[in-house]
Amino acid sequence: MQKASRWLLAGVLSTSAATSQAATLEERMAAFEARASAAEKRAAAAEQQTQALARELQQIKLTTPALQPAASTASTASQATNPVLDTRLAKLEARQESMEKQASTSNLTDGFSFNGYARSGLLIDEGLGGGRGGPYTTPAGSVGGAVGRLGNEDDTYMRIDLSKEIYAQNGTRSKFTVSIADGVESSNDWTADESKLNVRQVFTALDHVAAFKGNPVFENATLWAGKRFDRDNFDIHWLDSDVVYLAGTGGGIYDMQMNKNWRSNYSLIGRSYGDFSQGGINADVASYILTSNQFFDDGQWQWMFNDIGAKKNDFGTRTNKAGLTPANSGLHTMLANHQKNFFGREGFFKTALLYGQGLGAEVKNVGSDGELIEDARALRLALYGETPLAPDWRIGPSLLAEQSKDRYVKGDDYRWLTLNVRLANKINSNFEMAYEMSWQTMNLDPKGYLQRNAVDGNFWKFTVAPTFKLDVGDLLTRPELRVFASFMNWSSDLDRFSTTDSFGMTDFHAGGVWQYGIQMETWF
Repeated sequence: MQKASRWLLAGVLSTSAATSQAATLEERMAAFEARASAAEKRAAAAEQQTQALARELQQIKLTTPALQPAASTASTASQATNPVLDTRLAKLEARQESMEKQASTSNLTDGFSFNGYARSGLLIDEGLGGGRGGPYTTPAGSVGGAVGRLGNEDDTYMRIDLSKEIYAQNGTRSKFTVSIADGVESSNDWTADESKLNVRQVFTALDHVAAFKGNPVFENATLWAGKRFDRDNFDIHWLDSDVVYLAGTGGGIYDMQMNKNWRSNYSLIGRSYGDFSQGGINADVASYILTSNQFFDDGQWQWMFNDIGAKKNDFGTRTNKAGLTPANSGLHTMLANHQKNFFGREGFFKTALLYGQGLGAEVKNVGSDGELIEDARALRLALYGETPLAPDWRIGPSLLAEQSKDRYVKGDDYRWLTLNVRLANKINSNFEMAYEMSWQTMNLDPKGYLQRNAVDGNFWKFTVAPTFKLDVGDLLTRPELRVFASFMNWSSDLDRFSTTDSFGMTDFHAGGVWQYGIQMETWF
């Protein structure tokens, strides 16, 4: 009797253990299936892996004998199948956990992009003091006359662009962009006290708009609103000078397809000239720029027109720094040609002719100068490009010239012209020798504006810069790590243009100046 009782008890315990093990396995299988299903929902990219895992799990179920709570069979089945099942499930769960982590990361970065530009370096004069310079260091720089930047910069500047794209089920895409920039001239690592940290852009754009499908004019259009600089601005990088720069807060539409060879952009952008309120008069002066930008022949030709209005800019007691009433409106236009080759050779070449009057007489930074008077007129020409010159040599010539008059004072006259040539000689895949020659002539008559004097003269600069690169390519391939030596000289008459600029300082005057440095520059 006791022996029979022991057999019965053993059978019950064995059945209980087998049942418990079976329940544990079923729970693990159920948990696995739930996690596989969740992974499918979280990451489309993991779908194929999830399906493979699901098929493997199904095979386990089909090849594993049913676990029954009978003494002898349950004990045998659990002993035979549990080690195999445990091992396979452990491998599957490890793979699933890895897949989930990858899927989670993919979701976080899906549609995200990170772009930027930065430069940073030292500029040292021949007396081992801090160097002076910059593309706008000459007297003509006060009205936009830039010279070559290579070996002529003493700042740290960076801009980062963060974007996130989202797609709707109807196919419409949104893209949110924020740009953060900072610039300092200090060489210190901690520069918070002099930082110019700024949000340069914050806007959202919509394209592939479902509601526009089938409409030949709007189907490829992009809508946008917020604070930004215009997508179709372009610049002469070697001079650090935009050819045209439109920026502010507003909204617009890009790429309306008027016909096969004609597309159009339109926008309304606002800018602020400052708050000049006094005596109970509200004079928070804003300007508004209505822009039409037309592109023809696959973008080869561009015609831009800007109508600028600033109603309160000439209110009552509001004057510019010369004591004159500023303009309350202006016009600006540009005709540009964008060649995708350099006169039939490899490379590119661009030409632009710009004209402005009133508030439009600041022809580069459209609508940004509230000091201009109604009679202001300006005409600017820009030419630049890049092409191979010989095996392992590339050249980037540029010309920038402007004449403007009656800008801030009736009768003032500003004339300047810059010629610049950037050369690069490839030594190997990571090293090149870069050279830059820059010459500028100017005849400036400010009529006493900001206590500036009339001057007439020339400036020139020559720079040699051994340069390391990630991969030597064209002149605009970055990043670059460079050391440099620059020699510059200018007419002595230019030293007396202003008491507040660099020219004429005891350590920076006509007669020749050597400067040295090291710099990095990158964009991506």
